[in-house]
Amino acid sequence: MLWLRDCFLLVLLCLQACTQPADSTIRFGLASAPANLDPRYATDATSARINRLLYQRLVDFDERIRPVPALARWEQLNPRHYRFHLQPGRPAFHDGTLLRAHDVAATYRSILAPDSGSPHAGTLRLITDIEVLDDDTLDFRLSRPDPLLPGYLVIGILPAAGIANGVPFHAQPLGSGPFRLAGWPEPGRLQLTRIADGQAFEFLRIGDPTVRVLKLRRGEVDILQNDLPPELLGYLAAQPDITVRNGPGSNFAYLGFNLQDPVTGNASVRQAIAHAIDREGIIRHILGGAAQPAAALLPPGHWAGHPGLQQIKYDPEQTRSLLAAAGYDDTHPLTLHYKTSTDPVRLRIATVIQQQLAQAGIDLQLSSYDWGTFFGDIKAGRFQMYSLMWVGIKTPDIFRYAFHSASLPPEGANRGGLDDPVIDQLIDAAGQGATLEEQAAIYRQVQAQLLQQLPYIPLWYEDHVVALRMGIEGYRLAADGNYDGLRQVRKSLH
Repeated sequence: MLWLRDCFLLVLLCLQACTQPADSTIRFGLASAPANLDPRYATDATSARINRLLYQRLVDFDERIRPVPALARWEQLNPRHYRFHLQPGRPAFHDGTLLRAHDVAATYRSILAPDSGSPHAGTLRLITDIEVLDDDTLDFRLSRPDPLLPGYLVIGILPAAGIANGVPFHAQPLGSGPFRLAGWPEPGRLQLTRIADGQAFEFLRIGDPTVRVLKLRRGEVDILQNDLPPELLGYLAAQPDITVRNGPGSNFAYLGFNLQDPVTGNASVRQAIAHAIDREGIIRHILGGAAQPAAALLPPGHWAGHPGLQQIKYDPEQTRSLLAAAGYDDTHPLTLHYKTSTDPVRLRIATVIQQQLAQAGIDLQLSSYDWGTFFGDIKAGRFQMYSLMWVGIKTPDIFRYAFHSASLPPEGANRGGLDDPVIDQLIDAAGQGATLEEQAAIYRQVQAQLLQQLPYIPLWYEDHVVALRMGIEGYRLAADGNYDGLRQVRKSLH
């Protein structure tokens, strides 16, 4: 019945779309509002993308996700000692005070404080000392060598005085980024100003994708990015006053399993499921072609990616063979419970996977929940099988966080309970690599081993898509889905 609903909504769009009077503010429609504008504590994707606009960071990434200087360049004095030099002419904080090395130190010390509660603290625990040498220079000393350190230092810098005085940055952000806070009158309405030219922006939470599209057609919103089903994108692409563009993305969709479960803990069962899924078909018919099949969490173009990995083939006969070897057949079918969210696109994908597995002899019982309930269950280990997406992954330490046996929740995100000595040893060895090249070689072995063991089933990397009203110019999509294109975007009034 979903298609009937979608057809009705498309007709409604056609009937109701009328242009509203234009003004100079650029409005950005969001599926979810930012939850926390303190970069030390933000974890949701929307907050992270907004915080990139509000704050500067020591280090950023290039197109291959290699660390590059942002606020600072660095030198490695020895394997456990890094020195950072703040760039001359760097922007001041939005209150006019100079950003100094003392502010950098205060930001990271506050994250590392025993009672901080920052979700970033675990990654940064290898930092044993931060020493400020002068206003422009500071040193980081480590408990162990780690060439990835610069890639960890991507958290927005806060003013030391505000940290000391307990300023609630989550609601009153104060950074040195290209945008400053102009107002936050309600949770679903955030106002920023672009410092370079005073351009006003408004970010509006509009949960329902059809309503977002309607508001774009009416001129109440100027930009939509992602979180739109293919039929609505197709509708927008046919409108003369709307431009729709796609770009390659790195957001990684996967199926996860409870490896402590006697059924999904069986590698043959997971392999059978993997061969039963027609990824190409789902990408073509459900995602409108806006995704690329994946064989690993990191894209092949990442500096630690593995371009040599082979995609899992769609092969229902292989599925039946593997099931038979595991003791399942038509008289003793495999039954599984699959959890997903109530997001319309995710639910549709889950329904198609259910149908595909049924054709291969697997009875998949589907349950959908609101996001809070669903994600709470996943974090708590209350699942047999589920689908999720990793968003904005930058550094390969994600493998320790998600797959090392020491990273069970709440210490990490090894939610399936993987306990594989070979994978643990490889992850440990990668972390001890003296250079990024050495680490990359070992991380490729990790990815090959994960593809063999299948504690998760790689699905695809979703493309990013943006829909722009006529008059919006200069917006560029980023591979990680950030909103940096707003630095250059322009609006002409008609």
